[in-house]
Parts: sequence; C-alpha cells; structure tokens
Amino acid sequence: MTPPETSALTTELAHLRGDFAGFGRDLGEIKTACAVLVERSNRTEQDVRDLRRDMEEEVRKVREEEVKPLAAKVESMAARQWPLQSVAALASATAVGLGIWTAVGR
Repeated sequence: MTPPETSALTTELAHLRGDFAGFGRDLGEIKTACAVLVERSNRTEQDVRDLRRDMEEEVRKVREEEVKPLAAKVESMAARQWPLQSVAALASATAVGLGIWTAVGR
C-alpha cells in the first residue's frame, strides 16, 4: 500500500472506532433506560397490589359496619310483618260476615 492509501485507511479505521464507541455508549444508555423502566414497572405493580389490598379491606369494613346491621334490621322487620294473605282473608271474611249480618238484619 502506498502512504496516501495507508493514511486514508487509518483515518477510516479511526472513524469506525469512533462509531463503535458511540454504539457502545448508546447501548449502555439503552440498558440504563430499560433498567429504569423495569424498576418503575415493578413499583407500579407493587402500588397496584397495595391499592387493591387497601380497597378490599375498606370493602370488608363497609360490609361489617354498614351492610350487616342493615341486613339485621331488614330481617327483624320481615319477622314483625303481617303476612298479606292472612290480612286479605281476614278482611274478606269480615266483609262477608257484615254482608250476611246486614242482609239478615233487614
């Protein structure tokens, strides 16, 4: 090789080394960015698990403190309620009795 070709080759090799060094630096930045994203994803998943656990506990508390007493009140009211069929039969029998009494009394 002649000296001008050698210097051109040396210059080109230096440029290629610079390009490869840039690729290495870029690859390092990509790895760092990926690690940051993975860490954020892990934190987000943990936050979601914590929120879900907190929400389930709040729902359980609401059920225990509000829904169960209301259900007990409904049950007690249902036990004290008159059955509609019995009331209707009693009213019908009273109406028939009054009708017969009125008819016989005249």
